[in-house]
Amino acid sequence: MVPPAPPSSRPPRSLARPESAAYVLAALLDRSLARMAEAAADVRLFDREAISTASDVWDNNLFPLFWAASTSSADKRERRATAVLEWMAGFGERRRGWMTEQAAIAGCDVEAHLPPAEPDTPGRDYLGHVMAPQPRLTRQSVEELLPDYVLASASVRHLQVERAGDRLTAFLQLVADRTFAVDGPAPPALLNMWLDDVTDVAFDLSDARGVTLDAGAREVGISLGPGGRLRAAGGEYHLDDRSWHLSAAGRRADAVTPPRDSGAIRRRRPPGGELGPGARAAATLLRHAMWELRSVRYAVRADRVPVLKLCGAFSGAGGAILAAGSQRGGRRREAAFRDVIRTWADRGGPDLSRWFSTVLGEEAGCSDIVAPPSTPERTPLSLADGSPASDVPSQAALVMAAWTAAHTDHQKERPATAQLQLALPPRTHEDSSGPWRLRTVSCAEPDSFRLSTDAFRGAGPFVQVGKPTAACGFDLHRGALLAAARDGWSASVT
Repeated sequence: MVPPAPPSSRPPRSLARPESAAYVLAALLDRSLARMAEAAADVRLFDREAISTASDVWDNNLFPLFWAASTSSADKRERRATAVLEWMAGFGERRRGWMTEQAAIAGCDVEAHLPPAEPDTPGRDYLGHVMAPQPRLTRQSVEELLPDYVLASASVRHLQVERAGDRLTAFLQLVADRTFAVDGPAPPALLNMWLDDVTDVAFDLSDARGVTLDAGAREVGISLGPGGRLRAAGGEYHLDDRSWHLSAAGRRADAVTPPRDSGAIRRRRPPGGELGPGARAAATLLRHAMWELRSVRYAVRADRVPVLKLCGAFSGAGGAILAAGSQRGGRRREAAFRDVIRTWADRGGPDLSRWFSTVLGEEAGCSDIVAPPSTPERTPLSLADGSPASDVPSQAALVMAAWTAAHTDHQKERPATAQLQLALPPRTHEDSSGPWRLRTVSCAEPDSFRLSTDAFRGAGPFVQVGKPTAACGFDLHRGALLAAARDGWSASVT
């Protein structure tokens, strides 16, 4: 396993002052890689949201970063980096807050390079209809919600409780009846709620209808059905309702929201310019790595993404890009970027080098930079049921548990599902001190799904009843998690 980048990694001070925009931009990339490595260092404390958030930042910002770095002129580099930072921070309060927080951890002040923040205001969709905001869950915001939607008869469409390091988070999606008239047939109104620092969870399949929402000054409390509940320090919500503009709150927002400026939307383009072949190849490779890392947002992918290996291979990338881009002359700059790519490949080892070679050849037209290893590719471990029940570990730690009700989506019937993400101990006793591993399993039409806070106490007693390809149930922490399906699960827990 390649170790993650040390938290103290910094871009080279000789190329940019710590207070400069170029230094901050490079430090943000290095901090992102370090943050993702931290989030995956121990899968018992796996933080999928942190990995997804950090990698998503660089989707459309890597090529601008390479453009900003690719000049030997310090003044030009500073102007370019400032433009890139402003572009990155222009995607709302949440993005800007993340940049400010992560830059501070890296010892930088990104706000010094940004214009004053503008508050988020309701926007309009392509039809010109005002769109619902995403406010914090407060007593006032809940009181504004209740006149337009009936929660007492709302049903749970989806519940997901997940570990985020040493904290718990939750996502709750409700189907709520409207109190206002809509124009013709309309999709159901969905109330999405994200809860931070969850302290109490209790849910059973009998708790899927009837909701009471209480947002106090220090706690958000949600009661579900006869016995379900969620308690959290805070949260926010968003109405996924195409008819929201017809609600009382929507009409009030419509009266004060300016018309949609389609011209401004068309003019919004990332800063940048033409890159040399080496810089373009390095940017392409790093962006594909970020896409791979970002795919952990899909729980079924999380146990297949080599987060630590990727972050280790690209550790210090921000400083390396700054150093390569500052070389005088196109030839020296080109050679420096190619050397950076080779360094990444050497750190990644044979498995990643093979992937690097494929990406560079197919996506960047530079198959000559990294030669694929001559050793044959290893066959990945099968996730299919092929192990006897005795191989089921006696302990596991719950990372994520989710349940989705049967529903109709885009005129297609979707069955009820359950999904579990578990941290499992090393497979062999000889490797008992090795790292734990992630396993994600799911089922359709679960017969039972019961979840309480104690299920997230860390590693605890784990029991599997039946075979995963047939009627099978899981019990963790002596009933804190119970999930069973008559038709089995998507993979074995071995």
